[in-house]
Amino acid sequence: MPTSPQRRIETLRKELHHHNQLYYQQARPEIGDREYDALMQELIDLEKAHPELISADSPTQRVGGEPIEGFKEVKHAVPMMSIDNTYDEQGVRDFDERVRKILAGDTPSYVLEPKIDGTAVSLRYEEGVLVLAATRGRGNVGDDITANARTIRSIPLRLNDAKAKVPKIVELRGEIYMENADFQKVNKAIQAQGEEPYANPRNLTSGTLKRLDSKIVAQRGLRFLTHGTGQVEPMPAESYWEWIELIKHWGLPVPKHTQQAANVDEALARIAAFASVRGTLPYQTDGMVMKVDSFEQRRRLGATSKAPRWVMAYKYEAEQQQTVLRNVRWQVGKGGNLTPVADLEPVFIGGVTVSHASLHNIDQIKRLEIHEGDTVIVERAGEVIPYVSGVIVGKRVKGAKAIAPPKKCPSCASPVEKEADTPYIRCVNPACPDQVKERLRWFCARSQMDIENLGEKLIDQLVDRGMLKTFADIYKLTREGLLELERMGDKSAQNIIDAIEESRTRGLDRLLGGLGIRHVGTRVAFVLASHFGSLETIGKATLEELSSVHEIGEVIAQSVHDFFHNPAGKHAIEVLKAVGIDPKMAPPSPAAAGADGALPLAGLTIVVTGSLQSLARDEIERVIARLGGKASGSVSKKTNFVVAGEKAGSKLDKAKELGVKVLSEKEFIEKVGKEALAAAKG
Repeated sequence: MPTSPQRRIETLRKELHHHNQLYYQQARPEIGDREYDALMQELIDLEKAHPELISADSPTQRVGGEPIEGFKEVKHAVPMMSIDNTYDEQGVRDFDERVRKILAGDTPSYVLEPKIDGTAVSLRYEEGVLVLAATRGRGNVGDDITANARTIRSIPLRLNDAKAKVPKIVELRGEIYMENADFQKVNKAIQAQGEEPYANPRNLTSGTLKRLDSKIVAQRGLRFLTHGTGQVEPMPAESYWEWIELIKHWGLPVPKHTQQAANVDEALARIAAFASVRGTLPYQTDGMVMKVDSFEQRRRLGATSKAPRWVMAYKYEAEQQQTVLRNVRWQVGKGGNLTPVADLEPVFIGGVTVSHASLHNIDQIKRLEIHEGDTVIVERAGEVIPYVSGVIVGKRVKGAKAIAPPKKCPSCASPVEKEADTPYIRCVNPACPDQVKERLRWFCARSQMDIENLGEKLIDQLVDRGMLKTFADIYKLTREGLLELERMGDKSAQNIIDAIEESRTRGLDRLLGGLGIRHVGTRVAFVLASHFGSLETIGKATLEELSSVHEIGEVIAQSVHDFFHNPAGKHAIEVLKAVGIDPKMAPPSPAAAGADGALPLAGLTIVVTGSLQSLARDEIERVIARLGGKASGSVSKKTNFVVAGEKAGSKLDKAKELGVKVLSEKEFIEKVGKEALAAAKG
């Protein structure tokens, strides 16, 4: 007898919830991305056919919905209080002494948790179903971010009560955060769109959760870890350690290095041990949180007006140094954003000498109250961009002037505009020399049109001489004209002309990626090129047609539509066509598919590391995309296999650690087949 749609939907939901729990809580997935996506697609199709069966806890509700108008404030049932902290061993011993004194002879045991550097949130479940997610806000009141939280796959939409009964009301406290690899990837994409990068994963996480469009949140790889309780009725545990075991059964993830300590000496030993491993974790931490384990003892300890007396955060010293601010200069990006950069007296921090640091935006400058010549604090952790985190006001020179926002563009002297309700200052002159230079550098870069010999300094010269104003001007350069430049020899000039001519063979996706359209990176450019096939077809597409393409949301669609319909974008396309740059992109060649018509890498996530002999890095990533796969920059449990060339480094080590399959270049070519490889390259 055929299974009813309702029964199949229920089965699929249970399977997907189960696989989410295995992946995010236990780090031991049973199926790969392809199988997971097939289950998800089947559920999506069934729910579309039977919309009356859609429920709020369905895994399909994670993709994000329509943008909301704004965040409403909600009151926390139990306030989210601050935590006292210390930076030394004596502070931990003093905390333990205060606890034992209040407990009048009772000996407390402790639980130690990594202090995740993210955004604190509260999750409320009623009858096991997620009904509310809110930021900490002012402690008693926070912002309702339920729509965004639903997109985070490590947050269960329904708690699993198979092994332990879930109370009627469960309010959990935890941290939403971003892993370092995802931070680098998202920050790179943000920069590629002409926007300023974030200083660290915490700021990017916070900024992402404030987005009104949950579809964007769904794309950024946010994660969640549980570290506390709010309102729970009835409370089924007598200690926090017992509570942790319960919430694991319910499908909630907890920090990996959460440990028990029988006394303060054991707690200090755990803190010291964690200091040596925290740098190897895939996410940022800034300390360990030490909590009294017994809930009954916690009730007796109570709280001050701002913090519970039963918890203390031990914070590790950040990598920071003091130095002198020489100057603040404003850099103009290819999209016109003006970003302040601090020029510093060189200082050694985090293993490198730092001479420049990010100031992010004018709001950050105002918040720090930075003045000319100030002694500033510079921080750097791991691969995070060095940034100015504070000012030593006591060392300020008398009469020093506060750093003011620019009134004119430092490149073209045009008036600048501040975007409403944002900290962004923008030069709106599309002919601004610095914007032109940045756009041209981007266009010529390896991942775009790959004009190898047209480097940064040469582009500066050509723009300054008026020889380059548009992308099309590149294709009007002549050997004779180049020879008029300083230090330009005959051979060098010819190499540049040869590289320019070679770039004429680049595909439509490479050209689209090089045009500097906001929100259009390598992957989006490939999707657009594959779907529409030509600049003309993209230019004629309506907003609805653009946004209906898989992976192209409303924000990207609007950006693409705006570019192809504003005068500057239309002119850029017209003059490129006039010099013969108008590539077409056919659908994937039948030769790239197997006998069953399927692409050999369909649905697979692949990481490439090291140097390959027959394929350049960007070339193999494009081959992977054209054969149906996804080229990722970081190795995880979701990676199907790694292609390792010569001098493969940490990504290869990570693959071995996680048990991810590793292929040599030769094995990769054998896997996809030489005919399919040739078709994908062509």
